[in-house]
Amino acid sequence: MNKSPGRFRLNSLRSRLMLLVLLAITPIAIVTVLGGLREREAAIRATEDNLKRLTALAAANEAQSIDRARQILVDLASVPDLMGDTAGCNALLANVLDRNELYVNFGLIQLNGDVSCSAVPMVHPVNLGDRSHFKRAVAERRFIAGDYIFGRVIRRHTINLTYPVTDRDGKVVAVVFAAMDLAGLDTFVNDISLPAGSILETADASGKLISRRPDPERWFGKRVPAPLFAAMRGPHDSARVIQGEDGVERLHAFARVGPPTLSDYTVTIGVPTETITRVAREAQLMSLLGLGLTTILALLAAWLAGDKLIVRRVRKLMTVARRIAAGELDARTGIGSNSEEIGRLAAALDEMAEHLQQKEAQRSLAERELRAADQRKDEFLAMLAHELRNPLAPISTGAHLLKLLHSDNAQITQTCAIIARQVEHMTSLVDDLLDVSRVTRGLVTLSTQILDLRKVVDDAAEQIRPLMLARRHKVVLDMPPEPASVKGDHKRLVQVVANLLGNATKYTPEGGHITLHLAQQADAWVIDVTDDGIGMDARLVERVFDLFTQAERTPDRSQGGLGLGLALARSLVELHGGSVGAMSAGPGLGSTFTVRLPCFAQEAPAAPVASPLAGSASAVGPLRILVVDDNLDAAHTLSLFLRASGHTVEMVYCALDAIDVAAVFKPQVCLLDIGLPDIDGNELARRLRALPDMENATLIAATGYGRQQDREQARQAGFDHYLVKPLNTLQLGDLLAQASPQ
Repeated sequence: MNKSPGRFRLNSLRSRLMLLVLLAITPIAIVTVLGGLREREAAIRATEDNLKRLTALAAANEAQSIDRARQILVDLASVPDLMGDTAGCNALLANVLDRNELYVNFGLIQLNGDVSCSAVPMVHPVNLGDRSHFKRAVAERRFIAGDYIFGRVIRRHTINLTYPVTDRDGKVVAVVFAAMDLAGLDTFVNDISLPAGSILETADASGKLISRRPDPERWFGKRVPAPLFAAMRGPHDSARVIQGEDGVERLHAFARVGPPTLSDYTVTIGVPTETITRVAREAQLMSLLGLGLTTILALLAAWLAGDKLIVRRVRKLMTVARRIAAGELDARTGIGSNSEEIGRLAAALDEMAEHLQQKEAQRSLAERELRAADQRKDEFLAMLAHELRNPLAPISTGAHLLKLLHSDNAQITQTCAIIARQVEHMTSLVDDLLDVSRVTRGLVTLSTQILDLRKVVDDAAEQIRPLMLARRHKVVLDMPPEPASVKGDHKRLVQVVANLLGNATKYTPEGGHITLHLAQQADAWVIDVTDDGIGMDARLVERVFDLFTQAERTPDRSQGGLGLGLALARSLVELHGGSVGAMSAGPGLGSTFTVRLPCFAQEAPAAPVASPLAGSASAVGPLRILVVDDNLDAAHTLSLFLRASGHTVEMVYCALDAIDVAAVFKPQVCLLDIGLPDIDGNELARRLRALPDMENATLIAATGYGRQQDREQARQAGFDHYLVKPLNTLQLGDLLAQASPQ
C-alpha cells in the first residue's frame, strides 16, 4: 500500500531515534523551565514578606527615637526655668544635652524667631523664623518633626524636633527644639542585617535623605530619585521593583515612621533583584546543565547506533551531490538500490546525474551554436554598416560637391539637398541599428559631464529642423530662463531628444503643432514632447518603447523607420539614471512623450559660442591632402570636393601605393579608409607615422566601421580623428581648419 509522500513516516532508524530523543527531552525541558520560574516567583514573594517586616522594624526603631525626643521636649516645655533668664536657660539645656548623646543641641525660639537660649553657645545671634518646623509648631500647637537641616550653629546634619511652650492660658509663647544628629538616628537600624548591594533609606516629606545605609554621611540631605520618591509618597501595601541611580534594579518595601502626628518620614529597604533570584537561577542553571548533558548522551547514542546504517551512506550521497554540483556529472553513488529510503535516494541521485549529464551536453552544444550565431550577427551588422556606408559616402560627397560647384542653380541646389537629406536619413537608420545592438549587449559607455539641458534641446531641434520645415510644423520650445543642470553624455542626450522630436514629426500631419516643454519637478528635470498627431490606443502605449514597435503607417507619412528610435531613447535615458513614459488620449488625439533626468546641484557651464566660420570649408587654408580608399567612387567624389575647396589632393586606391606617394607628396592631412585590400588602414597609419616629416601630419580615419572597438584600434594606431562614412562635410571642414597652418 502506497503512502502519501507528504506525510512524515517513521520507517527509518534515524527518524525513530531522533524522535525518541526529542520525546525524552521535551518534557524534562518544560518541567525545568517551569520549575525555575516557580522558584523565582517564590523567592520574590518570600523576599517581599521579609522586606516588609524589616522595613516595619526599621520604621518602628526610628519612630521610637523620635517619640523619645518628643517626650524630652514635652518635659522641657513644662520646666519653669526654661522661660527664665538666659543664663539659667542655657545651663538647663546644656545639662539636658549632656545626658542625651544622640542630640547635638537644644534651644528655645521666641515667637519672633530669635533663639533666646541654646545648649551650644552661640557666637552670633541666630533667627529661625524662616524654618518650617518652627512655623508649624506655632500654627498647629503640637510636636513637629522637621525636614533635613544643616545646622547654622552646630554645622551638622540634623533634623529639628520642635514643641510649643504655652502659658497658663494655653497661648503659645515660645518653641523649644531639639536638633538630632542624623548619624545618631541611623544607629537605631544598625542591627538590621541586609544582603550585599541592599540599601536602607529614610526620607523626609520633601524627599531628602535623613538616614541611609551604607555610607550615610555621603548621602545626608540629598534627594532620592523621582521614581523612588513617588513610591514613598504612594500606598505602601506592596513592594515595587525600582531601578536606582547606580543602574541596579531593587525590590523596595516602604513604611511610615510612626503615625502622621509623629513624623512625615518614610523608610524604604531595597534588595537587588539579582540577589533575590540568584539561588533560583543557579538551581535552574544546574537543571539545564543536567538536561544538556542528557541530551548530548542521547544524541551520542543515536549517532553511534545509526552511524553504520545511516550516516556513512548519507555522507556518500552528500559527497556525490557536491561533485555533481561542482560539475562532475559522471559521479555516481555506487549504493545498491533497495526498498529503504537511502537506497531509493541513491538511485534517484544517480538517475538525476545521468539526466543532467545529457542535458549539459545538449546545453553546451546549444551555447556554442548561440555564441557562434551571435558573433556572426555582430560581424554581419558591422559588415552591413560598412557596405551601406561605402555607397552612401560618394553619394553624399557628390551632392555637396554639386551644391558647391553649382550654388547658383536652384534646381541643382534643391536636388543636392534632397540627396543629402535622404543619405542622412539612411545613415541615421544604420546608426540606430548599430546603437540598439550595442545598447542591448551593454557595450555603450557614457562620457558624462555637467550639461545644460537647454543646449541639448537646441542641438536636437537643429538636427530635426529640416524635417520640421519640410512638413511645415509649428514647433514651440518652452524652456526655463535658468540653466537646467544634469550630468550626462551630451551626444547621447541630443540623440534621445532628437529621436522624440523626430518621432513626433513623423506621426504629425503637415501643418501640425509640436511642443517641447522643459521644467523642473522635485529633484528631476522633465522634458515633455507633445504633438497633435495620430495618437495611440492603449495597447500601443504599453509597448511603444519596445524594439521594432511602430504605429500603423498612414498615407501622409513621408518618413519611415525601423521602430528603433524610441527603444534606443529609453535605453539611453535609463543609462543616465532617468526614465521615460508615454501617454495618449486615443487615436487621432495626439501623444505626449516624457523624459525624466535627475537634477544636478552644480550649475552647468555656459555653452561655448561657436565661431561664425566653424564648419565652413572655405575658411580653411589650402592643404596637401592624401586620400586613400579602395572604393573608386568614394575616392573620386571626395577628391573632387576637396579640390573644389581649394586643396591640393593626391588619390590612391591601396596602402602600398599610399606609402610611396606620401614619401614624395609629404601630405599635411591623410584621409585613410580602414578596410583596404593589401594592408588595413591601421597598419598604414603606423607606417605613415614612421616616414620622414610625417610625424606631425593629421591622420583622419574615413571608414564604414563604427564600432567602439574599431575606434579604439584606430586611436592606438595613431589616428588623430575618426569619421564614419558618409562623411559630414561640416565636421570635415572643422578638422581641416584645425590642421591648417596659422
